[in-house]
Amino acid sequence: MERIRCGWCEKDDLYRKYHDEEWGRPVYNDETIFEFLILESFQAGLSWYTILAKRENFRKAFDDFNYKKIAVYTEDKIEELMNDPGIIRNRLKIKATVTNAQKFQEVQKEFGSFSEYIWGFVGGKPLDNSPKTLDDVPAVTDISDALSKDLKKRGFKFMGSTVVYAHMQATGMVNDHIENCFVRQK
Repeated sequence: MERIRCGWCEKDDLYRKYHDEEWGRPVYNDETIFEFLILESFQAGLSWYTILAKRENFRKAFDDFNYKKIAVYTEDKIEELMNDPGIIRNRLKIKATVTNAQKFQEVQKEFGSFSEYIWGFVGGKPLDNSPKTLDDVPAVTDISDALSKDLKKRGFKFMGSTVVYAHMQATGMVNDHIENCFVRQK
């Protein structure tokens, strides 16, 4: 029997695997939350597929998304990343990653974990939009606007509302699987 999926993921097996195994599943682990923050920030202005296809390159280039290591990257390391053809070589985004790693740790100190902070915006549990079709899925919401504004106030970079909402979807803070998607049925 053929599985019904959200239409956006039918491009190829990479997209289907990501949709089936990760997208929209609640993530409370700070390390994974940070990984998605970084990947989503690099996606700004690009397709998610471009980032997903380079995910393992990003993982290698950015020390397995270890925010403690990234927070102390030097200019030499930034230059090394600028010369890495496996990632998106955007100096502003690379520098933002270093800044975001530093700010991430500040939030952890304040709230005990970044997960406590970010999940507080949705009351600690996923919001379910129950979209019937992809047209019912928003690009931003009042919550992503508020979270984006707060992240920016805390010094985070490349965290506009659209990026933040995509992060909320990826980490399961919001369930935007369409109503007949097999993942929703689980």
